[in-house]
Amino acid sequence: MQATIVTIGDEILIGQIVDSNSSYIAKALDKIGIATYEMLSISDDKEHILSTFQKLQNKVNVVIITGGLGPTKDDITKKTFCEYFNDTLIEDKNVLNHVKEIIEGFYKRPITQLNRDQALVPSKAKVLFNKMGTAPGMWVEHENTIFVSLPGVPYEMKYLIDNEVIPNLMQKFERPFIVHQTIMTYGRGESLLAEQIEDWENNLPSFIKLAYLPSPGRVRLRLTARGIDEKTLRDAVRIQIEKLTPIIQDVIVGFEEDDSIEVVLGRKLAEKGLTIATAESCTGGKIGQMLAAISGASAYYKGSLVTYATQSKIDVLNVLKDTIEKHSVVSEEVALEMVQNVKQIMHSDYAIATTGNAGPLKGDSDADIGVVYIAIATLNEVFVERFEFGQPREKVIDRAVNKAFEMMYKEILKK
Repeated sequence: MQATIVTIGDEILIGQIVDSNSSYIAKALDKIGIATYEMLSISDDKEHILSTFQKLQNKVNVVIITGGLGPTKDDITKKTFCEYFNDTLIEDKNVLNHVKEIIEGFYKRPITQLNRDQALVPSKAKVLFNKMGTAPGMWVEHENTIFVSLPGVPYEMKYLIDNEVIPNLMQKFERPFIVHQTIMTYGRGESLLAEQIEDWENNLPSFIKLAYLPSPGRVRLRLTARGIDEKTLRDAVRIQIEKLTPIIQDVIVGFEEDDSIEVVLGRKLAEKGLTIATAESCTGGKIGQMLAAISGASAYYKGSLVTYATQSKIDVLNVLKDTIEKHSVVSEEVALEMVQNVKQIMHSDYAIATTGNAGPLKGDSDADIGVVYIAIATLNEVFVERFEFGQPREKVIDRAVNKAFEMMYKEILKK
């Protein structure tokens, strides 16, 4: 089973918006055993859309298209569907009633012809009812390929994928099972990790594949098993992880399919009834932002003080001026005061502090570019570590954030 995901819209091609829809759709398909063959982004051009449909016809089992279903003239997907499938548009009464309910009931204004046109669908299409918006999804089966058209608005697309597309695909096809398991590692580079587990990787069963997913400071190892029996696949993956764990136990921080270390850290804090706060300089609030983005973070995240400028560390975080003048703003001593003070100010159980020189200029410190101090405050102790993260600036910040989470995670596990 293979699928192609097509996003339609010039706004994607010129970089005006980021295509997050394809990632969501691919994950949803993968969970039911349908592999994504390719992802395409094409322009709002009839000939381009038609040629894409022709190229994909009978090449894959499913084509899922997002975008181009709005009420304005530049939204041409429905008309192009009709041309490709030699069809005509008809008015769907259920969709029209839904559009009227939204426009007249919620927005309290008369329905326009553009609004009514949202209820027009190809006569050969199965209508996928869009509870979240006015543009319905469309499902057309042609020869050996199913074409599914969805609105590009992310929350509307997600609703239709979860409630219409995936259930229909599961009913339509017998699919193989795809089992994923991701091992999260921190503090060791991809090449060193690969050397360390080379013998284990070479002896993986043929139906299990390993992928390295590196980012600054972290490497995720994803095992993917494909086959016809789900239990057999899960048992085989479990056995391989049991073999791998003793080899790299010192850098493994979790076993999750999708969860990142900040999610796992938050879960541990919530389970133990503990709280955390952050004081950030060179990381600019990114640690706090990643913690706050997690649903339920209010149970353990107290807040962050982003004291980027030297004076703000004195005025807001109560770092002693003498400490900065004596040791420099990028120093072990300043990091320790930052973490101790934010823990006290926020009344948290744990705290993280970062101060460093991310570049490209040195700023208020004489520290080399790439030098970062990360301080951790726990229930019983406070400590700081010095790192040299190199360049460029983005790499320094990302590695500092990931290292801070790694350090804190290891401390929480001791509790």
